[in-house]
Amino acid sequence: MGKAVSGDLTALSRERRHRTTRSALAFTLALGFYLLPGQAAAQTQVYDPKTRSWIEYDRTRAYQYYRQHQQVPEPFRRQIVTFRTAEDPGTIIIDGNQHFLYLVQPGQQAIRYGIGVGREGFGWAGIVRVGRTAEWPRWTPPAEMVARDPNARKWAGGQPGGPDNPLGARALYLYEGDQDTIYRIHGTPEPWTMGLSVSSGCIRMVNDDVIDLHSRVKVGAKVIVLMQGAALYRGL
Repeated sequence: MGKAVSGDLTALSRERRHRTTRSALAFTLALGFYLLPGQAAAQTQVYDPKTRSWIEYDRTRAYQYYRQHQQVPEPFRRQIVTFRTAEDPGTIIIDGNQHFLYLVQPGQQAIRYGIGVGREGFGWAGIVRVGRTAEWPRWTPPAEMVARDPNARKWAGGQPGGPDNPLGARALYLYEGDQDTIYRIHGTPEPWTMGLSVSSGCIRMVNDDVIDLHSRVKVGAKVIVLMQGAALYRGL
């Protein structure tokens, strides 16, 4: 990624909390799924080679895929990828456009995880850090969510951790300086939502993946959340 992206990230820092309109990456279906880097669409789409047509990869289709295969599409499964960057190993880089979270590794590599991100109007970007972590965290919805979501209202006082908790198996709490941003990287009881823009701004992961990430990341780790159009791959 190099210096060019570092400059972009400086700008992104100023844009933190600025909600962006999300357009998800189109990707194709061929026995499984594979991605077309850099191709953006109004929303996530898949290509069905049987009918030679693009179809919307919406929540229903994602759920159907997960029920059939008991796992997310191949691109959203945890894997080692080549990843050139000037950031130190241990840094987390989130590419919300493509629904990927990268954990930088030595030797120009990264562990890539599939993620779910904020739905339209709930995207954001910036440079933050892991302020603290928790196993099977308690979830307390913010007041704004309680006001707009009847399902969250009953948990206004907090929901104990467990398999049905929206934060899943682990949570990494994102801080700016010493301030909690209210955003988290967390697990979810809805693993089929990987690859979708569905959350209120938090970064969702399959529980097995967030457990793996939690085991590798230290409190204080740098987290870079890229906004739409950021040049993640510039300089490659």
